[in-house]
Amino acid sequence: MIRLGRTALLALLLVTVAGCGQAPAPAAAPAPVPPTTVAPDPTPGSAALPAEPVAPTSWVMPDLVGENLQDAQNAIQALTDFGIAITTSRDATGQGRNQVLDANWRVCDQNVAPGEEITPTSGIEFGAVKLDEDC
Repeated sequence: MIRLGRTALLALLLVTVAGCGQAPAPAAAPAPVPPTTVAPDPTPGSAALPAEPVAPTSWVMPDLVGENLQDAQNAIQALTDFGIAITTSRDATGQGRNQVLDANWRVCDQNVAPGEEITPTSGIEFGAVKLDEDC
């Protein structure tokens, strides 16, 4: 009988251990809930904010002949609110000198006539001489 008791105890132990080795089945995840967006109702009498003013895309070329070269360049930048930030210049004497200090040069001619339309793609060039030279 002891032998039968040992066998029964061993069988019971095996069944218990075998049942403990299995993990429980995972619970099903809840279905995701899509987010909802609620738009506020417009308030009667409320007005939309005014749109920001649109910057102009063209301007009228001023007459800058006789002006200091630096002042002429600054005038274009101010007129266009830096829509045209860069202008070029050349030595109007034909000597090919670089205009290193623009304040020491005077505008003799401009490639865009006064009154003509200029845009951000306009290439504006000034012909200049040193302040003590004639055009």
